[in-house]
Amino acid sequence: MKVTISKDARPQAMMLLAAVALSIVLWFVPFGGILSFPFRLFVTFIHEGGHALAALITGNSVQSLSVAFDGSGETYTTNGGTLSQMLVSSAGYLGAMTFGAILLVLIRRAVAVRLVLAGSSLLILALTLVFGLFKPIVSGSWGSLASVPFTVIAGVAVAVGLFAVARFASKRVAMFVTSLLAAQCVLDAVLDLKTVFFLSSPFGSGVATDAVNMANATGVPAIVWTIIWIVVAIAILGIALRMYVAARDRAFDPQADLPFEGRASA
Repeated sequence: MKVTISKDARPQAMMLLAAVALSIVLWFVPFGGILSFPFRLFVTFIHEGGHALAALITGNSVQSLSVAFDGSGETYTTNGGTLSQMLVSSAGYLGAMTFGAILLVLIRRAVAVRLVLAGSSLLILALTLVFGLFKPIVSGSWGSLASVPFTVIAGVAVAVGLFAVARFASKRVAMFVTSLLAAQCVLDAVLDLKTVFFLSSPFGSGVATDAVNMANATGVPAIVWTIIWIVVAIAILGIALRMYVAARDRAFDPQADLPFEGRASA
C-alpha cells in the first residue's frame, strides 16, 4: 500500500529526518558519544522504566532502578508467574520503542510540544526519585545503593535539561529536541535488539539479557524472543510513522505549543 506524506506533515517530517541524520552522524564522529550522552541516558531511563511499569502492572514490586555511566541500566523486581516475567522482560526494548512512537504521534496530533517535554521531564524525575533513590534505600540492598549517586545525578540532570528546553527554548528548538528524543528511543531500541540478537545466537557470549530472562521463564530460546521483539518493534514503528505522515484531524493552534506563555486577551 502506497504511503504519502501529507502537506502539513512535511515540515515536521523534515525535522524528524534531520534528527535521525544527526543521531546517525554522532555514531561515527569522534567524541560524538559525548554529545549524545544525555539522550542515551534518557533512553536508558525509559527502557528501565518500562520494566518497572510492567512489574507494577502485573502485581510485582520494584526494588530498584539504576543507570550506569556507560549507558547501561538495571531494574530489580520481585518475580511473579511466567506471564508476569514475560511482560516485564519484554517491556524494556518494546517500551523504549513505544515511547518514541508516542512522542512522534503526540507532536503530530497537535499536543503542545513544550507540554510533551515537560511531561517527559516529570517522568524521568519520578523514575529517579521513586525507583532510583527511595526504593533502594527502603529495600536496603547494598548492591543497589552503590549505584544510587550516579542514577540520581543523571536523572535529575536529564529532567532539569528537558524542563529547561520546554520552558526557555524556542518552539522550533523544542520541536527538534522532541524529535531527537523520539529518534534516539527508536534507533537505540533497534540497535540494542540487534545486539541482543547476536548475543542470543549460538555464537553469542552467553551474556545475561532480557531475552535470556525470557528463555529462562518460558523454555523458548532467547533468539526466538529477540526475533519476536524485532517484529513487534517494526510494527509499532510502522504504525507510528503512518500516523505521523497523515494529515491532522483538526486545525492546529500555534498557541498550543506555548503552555508556559500567557495568551493575549481579546
